[in-house]
Amino acid sequence: MTADRASAAAVAAREAALPAPASDGGLVEEARHRLLELISTGELRPGDRLGTERELALRLSVSRSTLRQVLAVLAESGIIRRVPGRAGGTFVAHGKVDRDLSVIVGLPEYLRRQGFVAGTQVLSATMTGADEVTAGHLSIPAGSLVVQIVRIRLADGTPLSLERARFPADLVPGLLDLPLGGSLYDLLERNYGVRPEEVVEHLEVAEAAADESALLGVSRGAPLLAITRTSSTAAGRPFEFSYDLFRSDRTGVTFRTSARRAEIVSREPADGPTA
Repeated sequence: MTADRASAAAVAAREAALPAPASDGGLVEEARHRLLELISTGELRPGDRLGTERELALRLSVSRSTLRQVLAVLAESGIIRRVPGRAGGTFVAHGKVDRDLSVIVGLPEYLRRQGFVAGTQVLSATMTGADEVTAGHLSIPAGSLVVQIVRIRLADGTPLSLERARFPADLVPGLLDLPLGGSLYDLLERNYGVRPEEVVEHLEVAEAAADESALLGVSRGAPLLAITRTSSTAAGRPFEFSYDLFRSDRTGVTFRTSARRAEIVSREPADGPTA
């Protein structure tokens, strides 16, 4: 499924759930459907700016007061988004990426399966000493060398997540010399024979700090989905400790569980690695 088709399907589903506007019913409803048609047919694509109120009102042949009612309904439903400030405006919202925590697969594969174009910006790739939290998750002594890779993951060219991943340096010699823009799981398996057999992930909500908000294109304090992940090989050796921050306005999470009873064990609160 292409990104345009996926977006059209998402718009159709959200349109069915939209509440009917309370006032100026006929004009508002007609303008709403005309604007939704422009989006669902691809004439207006995710990320496109809708233009000024005056331009859009003329395009839809309605008054600006009627247009504001239409935009308020669509913004509340997540079909459009409003960005304040001089560089802001009203934009067609991007569809959400479904992050299935029940399947072990790299983020680029998730995006491809859902019709998004995957992209990566490598912010840094360094060798550093493991702090106590990282050392605990990787089962190595504190201070041991780890490779730290910090990246922005993109979906259709816009930021989706900020990813901080750490790997034991002795397990991945020369990793910093390899291209780091694609799937790290594919890279590790191809070059080191390392692949995840068991992955433990912990999900919580975090607020965007100043640097995180700038990198992800959200406001400071905006809610983010924070996923702490530890991956181990078939032999039981932890080889990855990651802390990923996903934009909550662009990410949905799926869990799949079986009906088997499991013993609930206590756990210490998860701490993400420091930058």
